[in-house]
Amino acid sequence: MSNDLLQDAKEEIVGMGKEGMAHPSTKPVLTGAAVGAAAGFFLPLLSVPVGLIAGAGFMLYKRLRP
Repeated sequence: MSNDLLQDAKEEIVGMGKEGMAHPSTKPVLTGAAVGAAAGFFLPLLSVPVGLIAGAGFMLYKRLRP
């Protein structure tokens, strides 16, 4: 199952790279990245880059496995 998730994530990321904002996952993943970055800015235990990556990763996961 883990290998399937990684393969699905790779395909999704490549699709987002090729299609840009036209890809259905791009906007939710960017929104998750922005929310994570904002959380990283306001929470003392998180940094902005960690929050950005965590938010984008969470939204990508939710797009792959709803």
